[in-house]
Formats: sequence, C-alpha cells, structure tokens
Amino acid sequence: MSEFDNDGEGLSDREFEEILKRFEDMLSNGSPQFFDADDIEEVIDYYLQWANYDLAKKAIDYGMERYPFSSIIKIRYAQYLSSQHYTHEALNMLNEVEQIEKNNFELYMARGYIYSQMGLGEQAIENFKNASPLAEQKDEVYVALGVEFLNEDKPHDALYYLKKAIKLNPKNEIALNELSLCFDLTGRADESISFFEEYIDNHPYSYFAWFNLGLGYGRLGLFEKAIEAYDYALAINEVFSSAYFNKANSLAQLNRFEEAIEVYKETFKYEDKEPTTFYYIGECYENLNRFEEALVNYNKCVKLDPANADAWLGIGVVLDAMNRITEGVHYIKKAIEINPNEPEYWYVFAEIQEKLGFIEEAAMAFQRVIELDYPDYDVWLDYSKLLHQGGYLVEAINTLNEGIKKFPDVAELYYRVGILLLDDHKRKESLYLFERALEIDYGKHNEIFEYAPVLKNDAEILSLISTFKK
Repeated sequence: MSEFDNDGEGLSDREFEEILKRFEDMLSNGSPQFFDADDIEEVIDYYLQWANYDLAKKAIDYGMERYPFSSIIKIRYAQYLSSQHYTHEALNMLNEVEQIEKNNFELYMARGYIYSQMGLGEQAIENFKNASPLAEQKDEVYVALGVEFLNEDKPHDALYYLKKAIKLNPKNEIALNELSLCFDLTGRADESISFFEEYIDNHPYSYFAWFNLGLGYGRLGLFEKAIEAYDYALAINEVFSSAYFNKANSLAQLNRFEEAIEVYKETFKYEDKEPTTFYYIGECYENLNRFEEALVNYNKCVKLDPANADAWLGIGVVLDAMNRITEGVHYIKKAIEINPNEPEYWYVFAEIQEKLGFIEEAAMAFQRVIELDYPDYDVWLDYSKLLHQGGYLVEAINTLNEGIKKFPDVAELYYRVGILLLDDHKRKESLYLFERALEIDYGKHNEIFEYAPVLKNDAEILSLISTFKK
C-alpha cells in the first residue's frame, strides 16, 4: 500500500465511478450534492494517489467543511500540504489529530512519510515503528521502515524489515525490488540468488522474482544465467522493459554486442525512449567499430539528456577513433564541464592532449586524474611515460615513486622506475628495484623489454632475471 493508497476498497468500481462523477459534476455545474464521510475520503484518496492536487484540495475543502472532526480527512489534508511542500503546516495538522486520537495508524504513517520527505530519517523511523502495533497489514510498515533505513544508508537494517515484509506478503513488489538492492549493498549476492530461487519455487510466475534473480546472477558475473532469468521474466510479462534493458546489459558484458543492440531496441516498444538506452546502444556500436552508428546514438542520447556526460565523452572518443581528433576534444571538454570530478574524463583528455602534442596540458590533466583518486595504477605509468619522453626524467621518477606509495604491491611500477633510474645513471638503485619487482611478480618482467628493448642486451639484468626463474 502506498502513502496515498486507495483503490475504492469497500466500494465496487462502478459505485466509486458514480461517486467520482457526481463529485466532478458538482464542481462543474455548481449544483449541491451530498457525500457521506466515507465517500469523500475515497474521492480524496483517489485524487492524491493520482497526484491531481487541484481536485484533491477541492475534495478536502468539501470534507473539512462538512466533517470538521474527521481524523482521516485531516490526515489527508496534511498529506496534501506535504505534497505542496508545506511540511511544517502538515505536521501541525497531524499534531492536532494526535491530541484527539493517539492510536491512529494513518497518523503515524503520514507523519513518517513527511519526516522522510524532510530528510529526517530518525523521526520517520520512530513514527513508522509507532504505527506498527496499530497496523492490520504490517508488511506496509515493514516496507516503509526498510526503505527509510536504505535512505539512511543502513542496508542491513533495511534487509531485516524487508524480509519480514515478504514473509507476511510474498506478493509485495516494492519489498521484492528493495530487497534486491539491499542484497547488493550488503554484498550478499550469493544469498540473493538462494533467496529468489527459493521464492520462485513457491511463486514461479513472479516476473519480479525472476528479474531480481537475474540481477543477482549479474552481480556475480554469471551473465548467461542472468540472461536465462530475464528470459523467464519476459515469458511471464513480455512488456517488462526493465528486463529487456538488463538482458541487453548482460549480452553486452558477454561481448554479444549485435544481440544486445536488438534487445535494447525492444525497450522502445514498451516505454518512452530513454537517453541511457541510446547511450548503451552507442557503446555497443563503438565496441563493434561501427563508429557512424555509435555517433548517431550518442547524439540521440545528448539530445534527450544534454547533461549526460558519458555520451559527450563517447562522441569525443569515437571522433578520435575516426581520426577526427581535433573535433573530439570539444566533446571531451563538454563532458568535463558537466562533471569536472570524474577522473576517467580527465584521463581521456590527457591522452588526447598527448596525441596532439600538448605536453603541458596533458601533464596537467594527468595530475588532475591523480588528484581525483583514480583507482588504478596505470595512470602513474602513463603520466611518467609522458614526462620521461618529454625530457622530465627526475619528475617521471618522482611520479612513479608516488605511485609506489599508493600501490606498493604493483610490480609494473617497480619495473618502470628501475628503467628510468638506469637513464639517470643510478644502476645500483635500478637493480635493487628490479629485484623487488621480480619478487612481487616475476611473470611481468617482460615489462622491462617492452618499454626499453635495448635492455635485452644488458647482461647484468638478464642474469638477475635468471636467478628468479623457477
């Protein structure tokens, strides 16, 4: 049940439609009509549920005028006020209700949602817990608690309550979906799979469960199994666009780009064309070296979502691949402008500047990559290579030494600094570092000769390597 849940419970669809029509006729022609408190509550609920706030307010005004002591109508008024961002007025209204009726389930749920809207998680959780002993269907409360604990970055607590919700109501789709997220955030992909497999044994036609099973397999890199699970979800519900999208993602992970493109396109039959989908289609075409088609789709993405920095970057990278490098720079800069704190963008920019021969600009970009805590060691290799080839030997060595502090177990950094120390006429230090690198990873010793082929004739280095050969 949602915050404004109402589906005409207690009334048949036809009866509710007649009440709704009478209410709207009254508004349009001004002829007075009588609605009892239950009927007007149903009307208010309907308008709130469908976010028709103008008509909701008119129904509330009618109810407040004729039933000024109705707690439910006051609670709905508070919900309306919160929807219009008058949260303090909404809370005051609920406080009035509490003075008269302390054991009202709706009161605590409404107040919990308002506190959640205000970002006051602890107060929201307190109110949801107060609602729990008053609830007829506790799964609604457990879902609210689960979602709020997720908002508070407490996925383990969220997992506890969402499991309780599923136990009470196995068909609660919100709980199922949020539960999948909790398994992900708590690093319990294996448990996710066993949970949804067991759930499917009891509810084999739940397409949400098959979908979430697919997510679990995907998180473990089991993309073939993920695709199979998404196919089951689609067999049950062929218009389930999210299953098409995630199936396409899994196909792309398996480098089955042609198939992925076709499945991404399937989503357009069942939902509005999403910019992200065009981005992923573009990425697939890029991986197939079909650059013109990649450009078409990246451009469709940014037309729908000009703030999609990844797509602007994609355009730049593809133009570079098409030997239109000077054009590409503009688009890479656009990506950085949108998201200046993404190290990957600066890395691409550095490489482009290096290709264009702008060494200082490339160096500044590499420095920015490092400042933004790029997670891999390769930036230190690439930056030091730029400096070394630009004649900045000492700076290149210092850069590698900084990289070693950050990645003390990466042999490639030791091999590289060893080479540069030879250039700096520091053979003893160089051999020491080669020895350290060989201890860490003998198998990577060809890094020496790939970077400096001339060292294949260095007897002392060859002798050192041979001592580590197993």
